[in-house]
Amino acid sequence: MNYTGNQNIPETDLIQGCIEGIPKMQDALYRQYSPKMYAVCLRYSGHVEDAQDILQEGFIKVFRNLARFRSEGSFEGWMRRIFVNTAIEHYRKSINLYPVSESQENKVEDKEWTAFDKLAAKDLIKLIQTLSPGYRTVFNLYVVEGYTHREIATMMGISEGTSKSQLARAKAILQNLVIKQKNQAP
Repeated sequence: MNYTGNQNIPETDLIQGCIEGIPKMQDALYRQYSPKMYAVCLRYSGHVEDAQDILQEGFIKVFRNLARFRSEGSFEGWMRRIFVNTAIEHYRKSINLYPVSESQENKVEDKEWTAFDKLAAKDLIKLIQTLSPGYRTVFNLYVVEGYTHREIATMMGISEGTSKSQLARAKAILQNLVIKQKNQAP
């Protein structure tokens, strides 16, 4: 493997080069995947600085664990899971989710939110970032990443009811923000 310049390096060569500790390959892997992984980090964080910390932490984990990648799925998907888990760990340390009783859970409505269909992705990310860390994390895991409430509960150390409640409240807050923005538009 002797790659120079900014040519496209096959993914398998990138992975092998990183496993062998070749700095140019590590740099190439970072340059290729950091924009997408940064977007993942930004969705889970409230601030750019936090997203950058999660990005750095995530890439450290990727480089440490590359030898464990078994090529049984997409490499990008494997990396994405590392970054999502890193973001969850980052916020698990700092958030407090309050358990919700079953009677409280039944009072939380899960409304349809068609107003979101009209938002640009960039605008939606800004709105999601205004959510509290707990709401934001559950919302991203469920809506964006496609995890079930049971999986979210396990990952975050909460009950399924709390996950459902956090999601419903996040949706309600986002819907109100969208309506408020729509009413303020000229």
